[in-house]
Amino acid sequence: MITKITHTCIYVLDQNSAYDFYVNKLGFKVHTDAPMGEGARWLTVTPPEQPELEITLFLVAEGGMFDEETVQIMTTLIKKGTFGAAVFTCKDLLATYEELKSKGVVFKKPPTKEFYGYEALFLDDSGNWFSLAQINS
Repeated sequence: MITKITHTCIYVLDQNSAYDFYVNKLGFKVHTDAPMGEGARWLTVTPPEQPELEITLFLVAEGGMFDEETVQIMTTLIKKGTFGAAVFTCKDLLATYEELKSKGVVFKKPPTKEFYGYEALFLDDSGNWFSLAQINS
């Protein structure tokens, strides 16, 4: 029986830029940053209060996993904002929204009241979008 998830993946277009975004703007912690040979890099980050969940910032690049055609298709889809990769939560949405905006995070939707609490939508540096939510207790 499956008991938990330990890793999940967000496809990124530039790992250095993603590192800066997730660590310096969102405040995530680097768990692993290791070369894997042939220019590949295993880069994982964790939300500060959830260190057991590693988010792999997986580079979309030609090589072991992807051929040239797949890279082109995925790059186009990521840049278009096609992928909603996750829901991140916080304790105070308005304060977190203002903090992230001041760091240059781009929001597609400002904080709004929803049936489950409050939500805003933001983009990462590659074009992936995320929900930022304050969930009713």
